[in-house]
Amino acid sequence: MTTTGLDEKGWDEETDVIVVGFGGAGAAAAIAAREGGAEVLVLEKMPDPGGLTIVSAGGLRVAFDREAALSYLEATCAGRTPRAHLEVLADGMVAAPEWLRDLAEPLGATVTVTPSPGNYPLPGFEALGYAAITAVPGLERPPHAASALTDGGRLFHVLEQTARRRGVRVLTGAPVRRLLTGGLLTGEDRAITGVIAEIAGRTVRIRARRGVVLACGGFEAGETLKRDHFQATPVLAGSFLGNSGDGIAMAQDVGAALWHMWHYHGPYGLRHSDPDYPYAFYLKALPMWTPGPAAHLSALGLPAGAKKEPARVAWILLDQTGRRFMDEYPPYPGDTGIRPLDAFDPKTQSFPRIPAHLIFDENGRRLYPIGRSIANGRAPVHVWSADNRREVELGILRRADSLAELAAQTGIPEATLTDSLDRWNAACQAGHDPDHGRRPDSLLPIDTPPYYHAEAWPIVINTQGGPVHDPRQRVLTPFGEPIPRLFAAGELGSVFGHLYLSGGNLVESLVGGRIAGREAAALAPLEAA
Repeated sequence: MTTTGLDEKGWDEETDVIVVGFGGAGAAAAIAAREGGAEVLVLEKMPDPGGLTIVSAGGLRVAFDREAALSYLEATCAGRTPRAHLEVLADGMVAAPEWLRDLAEPLGATVTVTPSPGNYPLPGFEALGYAAITAVPGLERPPHAASALTDGGRLFHVLEQTARRRGVRVLTGAPVRRLLTGGLLTGEDRAITGVIAEIAGRTVRIRARRGVVLACGGFEAGETLKRDHFQATPVLAGSFLGNSGDGIAMAQDVGAALWHMWHYHGPYGLRHSDPDYPYAFYLKALPMWTPGPAAHLSALGLPAGAKKEPARVAWILLDQTGRRFMDEYPPYPGDTGIRPLDAFDPKTQSFPRIPAHLIFDENGRRLYPIGRSIANGRAPVHVWSADNRREVELGILRRADSLAELAAQTGIPEATLTDSLDRWNAACQAGHDPDHGRRPDSLLPIDTPPYYHAEAWPIVINTQGGPVHDPRQRVLTPFGEPIPRLFAAGELGSVFGHLYLSGGNLVESLVGGRIAGREAAALAPLEAA
C-alpha cells in the first residue's frame, strides 16, 4: 500500500481535524481545535481512552516565574533541545493553572495548585509547583479501565467530558494505520490529507480538510523500537500497553525526523511469570526524596538531608556475579531511566545487571507491601498483599530458608553472597554506605532468615522519543522543513532529552496539544479535488 500521490476520490468520510490518540495530549488538541472552529474527529485504537494520563499521578508541573522555569528546563534538557521549544513550554507552565481552572469550573471540579520546587538544585528550581484536579463531584471510581482513581484519572475525566461537551466526536477501537498525502493536488508538497483507519472492522479513508495531530504516545510497549533505541534489554512496560510506536512509524513514513529516542522515564521493578499479567510491577516502597544543598532543601520546606516519606528500603540489588552495583534508593528513581542497569560487559557479551537479584530478609518481608500495579488496560491488575506472602505463594518472590539455599536459587557462589551481605550489614551497623552512598536512614540489615529474592528489571513508564517538531508542534523532516498539515503532541516526540522532569510530560501534553490543535484549526481547508 502506498500513501503518496493518491487522488482525493473515494473518501469514506471527512472532517476538519483528525486527532490520533485520546490521552491527555489528544484531548487537549481536540478541545483547542474545537475552540478554533474546526470539526474534530478523535480516533483511539484502544477500547478505552485515557492513555497514560488516566493512570498518572495527575500533577502538572507548573511555574510561577517564566524565566526561572526556562532556566530549569534548559538545565534539565542539558543542551539536547532548542531554547525556542523550552520557551514555549515555560510559557505554558505559567498559563496551565488558569487553563485547568477554565476546564474544571463547568464540571464543578476542584483545582489545587501547590508550590513544589524542582527535584534537583538546578537554576530556577524554586519557581516550580504542581497543579492537579483533586476532586470531581460524583467521580468515585476509576473511569474506563484504569486500575486506580488518581488525580490523573480526575484530570482525564475533565478533559474527556470537556471535549465531548464541545462536540468532539470520539471513536475508540479505531486504530489509525497510515497517513495519506495529497501530493500536487493540494498545492502543498507532501501535505497530509487524511488517514487510513480501521473502524468497526472496516478499512476506511478519512479526509482531514485542515490537518492531522498525532497524539498517540510513545513506544513503551513497542519491543522492536525498544531493542533498536535502548541499550538495555529487555525493558519492561509498566503502565500502558497501547503505546507501541504507531505514531513514530506513521511519521517516518511521510518523512519525519526523530529525536530523543534513547530517553525513557522508568524505575526498576518486578514481573509476574503469568502471561495474563503483562504489566511489570513497580516497587512501592521507593519513596522519592530530594538531593541538594541546604538552600534547595529549605526552599522545599525540608531540613538538610530530608526526605518526603520514611526511607526504610528493605532490599539491596546484586548483579549476576553477586555484587552490589548501585545506590538502590536514588532520588526520583524514574527520572534517569535506571541507567545503572544499562551496563554491558564485552567480555561476557551480556548485561550482567539484567536481571539483577533483589534480596531482602524476613524483617523486610514484614515491613510493607513491596510492589504495586498501575495499569490502563483490560488485563487483570494484581493487588499486592500487605505482607508479601501471596507474592511468595505465586512465585513473584522466592523464599530461601538459608544463605546456602539463597545461593543455590540465585546461582551466586555462596562465599560471594555471604561476603556481599556481610559488607552490607556492616554498612548498616556503621550508618554509612561506603560503596554507593545510599542514604543512611534507608540502610536496613539483611540478616534474619528466611531470605527472599526476585529478579529486578528496568521498567519504562513512558518514552520521550518520536518525531521532531518545531515550537508550533509542526512535524519536521530531517532538513528541518515542516511536513504540511501534520502536528505531534505529548509523549510522541517529547522535548525532554536528558533528565525527566516529574509532571513534565503531563504539562507538555496539554501545552503541546493545545498548540497543535489551535495550529491545525487555523489552516485554510484543502480544496476538494
